[in-house]
Amino acid sequence: MSKLIEWNDALSVGIQEIDEQHKVLVDLLNELHDAIRQHHGREASVEILGRLVDYTRIHFAVEESLMRILGYPEYETHKGHHEDLISQVNTLQQRMREGEAITFELLHFLRNWLTHHIMEGDQRYVSHFLSRGVQKTWEKKSWFGRLWS
Repeated sequence: MSKLIEWNDALSVGIQEIDEQHKVLVDLLNELHDAIRQHHGREASVEILGRLVDYTRIHFAVEESLMRILGYPEYETHKGHHEDLISQVNTLQQRMREGEAITFELLHFLRNWLTHHIMEGDQRYVSHFLSRGVQKTWEKKSWFGRLWS
């Protein structure tokens, strides 16, 4: 498979669970890129883009929940960036359902948005999360226990 994005340390926020979710997003974007490159058809691209959008919504919900729980001061701004992307991708999805072909231009838009968002926007919350007890390695029992105790 030809990769549009190669995962590397620059994309890591250093928190295992968030990085794992980002890797899934990168993999889905690479799968979409490969489907377009291999001319697998509009239906395949629509299906993969749908999975990418669904997983993105889940990922954003996780990030936003952590931001609320941990009192992240830039929560509203970050949530707004998430909402803008979902709105733009919903429009693109609708255009695809109506028969418009997905292009490499769309892929590059998604790649640039994802890498920029991770490397800049997501990096901003890392020190706040770590200062509030989030571990670099996800330790659900001890971490969540501390949140609710």
